[in-house]
Amino acid sequence: MAFIEINGGKQLSGEVNIQGSKNAVLPILAATVLINGIIKLNHCPKILDVFHMIKILEAIGCNASWEKHTLIIDTTKLNTSTVPEEYVRLMRSSIIMMGALLGRTHSVTITYPGGCTIGARPIDFHLSAFQDMNVSLEEEDGLIKCTTTGIVGNEISLKFPSVGATENIILAAVLATGKTSIINAAKEPEITELCKFLNTAGAEITGAGTEKIEINGVEYLHPIEYTACSDRIVAGTYLAAVAGAGGEAVLTGIGAGSLQMVVTLLREMGCNIISGEEYIIISSLGRLKPISLIRTMPYPGFPTDMQSQIMSVLMTATGTSRIIEEIFEGRYQNVKEQIKFGADIQIEGRTAVINGVSNLTGCEVFASELRGGAALVIAGLMARGKTTLHNPYFIERGYEDICRDLRKLGADIKLVT
Repeated sequence: MAFIEINGGKQLSGEVNIQGSKNAVLPILAATVLINGIIKLNHCPKILDVFHMIKILEAIGCNASWEKHTLIIDTTKLNTSTVPEEYVRLMRSSIIMMGALLGRTHSVTITYPGGCTIGARPIDFHLSAFQDMNVSLEEEDGLIKCTTTGIVGNEISLKFPSVGATENIILAAVLATGKTSIINAAKEPEITELCKFLNTAGAEITGAGTEKIEINGVEYLHPIEYTACSDRIVAGTYLAAVAGAGGEAVLTGIGAGSLQMVVTLLREMGCNIISGEEYIIISSLGRLKPISLIRTMPYPGFPTDMQSQIMSVLMTATGTSRIIEEIFEGRYQNVKEQIKFGADIQIEGRTAVINGVSNLTGCEVFASELRGGAALVIAGLMARGKTTLHNPYFIERGYEDICRDLRKLGADIKLVT
């Protein structure tokens, strides 16, 4: 079995370019189904979740091929609206195929999605919204079967600004009859990126990035070439790695705009960060100040996808820090592995209390989800001695090559197969 080997305890220094965004590319790949033609997606990351989505597209009749980091999708031969269960179980993002297939074929059959085990993530908001848009639902033997005589625009008010539900509603509404309004919509940058992609192809969407998104249905979308944005969570992870291990690094291909809460927090901890539109420069002495309270929230609040990585950094802060996880209750399953490094972390419900220790020691740990795995890599870089991290598969779901990138920053890290 593959594992990652890290010899930690050394400061980082160097420059790395940030890969394309996982959370932006996955809904865009689903959106290609709405276009009858050939789509070129530049700056597409070669990560496991993208490979899984490609398998789904191929299973429903599409063709996919690579030209370096450009993914070419041909949807002209799409021939089924049934998504194979074995692919859906691999990742939660597969559920956004529902809205796209309903828009293109007026039907979809799919199972409940899988992915990381970071907490309950029901799809009630998705299904309720579809019903409000003239979709009939039927559940049988674990399958969700949806049909419609035609998507009809409506006003959808979400009880929580769910990213997945917002994406699914947008995808279903693009080719609908009439106007759809999403109230309390998710504001994440990846939502804005999906809307930019669709508008480039001929959709009429306004309000992306605000709590109210409006979609005027159009008759068709046309083939396009599009360049995906860089991954803010990958960038945030590498900023956290430099913050914890110490040193100075330059990240290119991304600015601090979508990472404002993370950058603000790292500055409060003692890091020096400057940025422009296409770069971020961070320097850190490695021994940082604690943070009295961090609360994860929907964008533009502090992202839950950065919680585990920042926790690793705080494990050697000069005092006590607290984190309240408001989004996914299962995020703390990673703590038992972080403690193996010698960290002092106490969990009280949704609150984590981190008492900073003077140093960490390398050990053997096991990743059980994507961002938690990245957090263990950061802890390994901060720790003295060797760390062996098992189950790198989880990290590969979202990081194209975390070992390659960190070596560019001077880390002693390698994937052993």
